[in-house]
Amino acid sequence: MSQVANREWSLAAAWTLSLVASLTVVFIGEVLGQSPCTLCWFQRAFMFPLVIILGLGLWWGDPGIGRYGMVLALGGCAVALWHLGLYLEIVPEDIEPCSASGPSCTGEGQDLFGVPLPLLSLLAFALVATLLAASLKGKGG
Repeated sequence: MSQVANREWSLAAAWTLSLVASLTVVFIGEVLGQSPCTLCWFQRAFMFPLVIILGLGLWWGDPGIGRYGMVLALGGCAVALWHLGLYLEIVPEDIEPCSASGPSCTGEGQDLFGVPLPLLSLLAFALVATLLAASLKGKGG
């Protein structure tokens, strides 16, 4: 596979993953009726724009769009990692932003088929970041 095709495939895969992740959290919230916690909202704020930015980059044929998506993916990774730390009780509970108002960041409903939502989010952001890094490989950008 040529380097250009590899870049396009990586961008398309990152866009597809961000779209699936976005549609999944909308499904969890709107169909399953689970309200997102504060940290879930922050993660959504990083994931939702990825769909638009990467989609436009694919539409316009801009192979450098991965640079901008990378910033969002790494920001989402950071929030998801903090959320996972709270979920696993590694991060002290007194700095949990969710306990004062809204659903708990660590309570019931923070898993899907037994897998913690923060872990799924972290994996999605990390995979998007990896795909975006692959889309930039050899480009110098």
